Amino acid sequence: MRPVTVHTVISAPREQIFDFVGDLKNAPAWIDHFAEDFRLARAKSGGLGAAARFRVDPPGPHVWVEISNSEFEPPRRIVQEGRWGRVGRSRSMTVWTFEQDAGATRVELSIWTEPGHKWDAIKEHLGARRFMRREAKIMLKRLRRVFEEAHKGELATADLAGYETAKAARFGDHPDLQGAG
Repeated sequence: MRPVTVHTVISAPREQIFDFVGDLKNAPAWIDHFAEDFRLARAKSGGLGAAARFRVDPPGPHVWVEISNSEFEPPRRIVQEGRWGRVGRSRSMTVWTFEQDAGATRVELSIWTEPGHKWDAIKEHLGARRFMRREAKIMLKRLRRVFEEAHKGELATADLAGYETAKAARFGDHPDLQGAG
């Protein structure tokens, strides 16, 4: 698919936006309108090598997407490579660029995909490009709201896949360690 590129201007420092976008645990705050079951794939949620997995419901059947931060150039650019579709046979690339502009930051988002099979190419041709352009515009609009509008409560964040905080070890007061000694 040809690249889909959208941009917006956010009234916030470039470094602050870069850090927020680069930490994948924050992604549900601006992509939960089209992404479901968002989970971190690694304990490290930000920076180079951070990864996540989520489900997207484009026209047709839902698709699982896995992304990871493959290039990290603070505070200018983040490149996320991904796999999607049946058994991850199709590739995707997302490039975020952040440019400081007189007290505001211009954020540009480019997304493109490489179908791994003829059927995937047909599905893309039937509406995936329009879907991605629409969702990317909404994503940037929601990201701008995170920085420019007051929040009611906390922003949505992602958890580590398979990690249950209720069963996690507590330093010093884990029930299995009490009385041992």
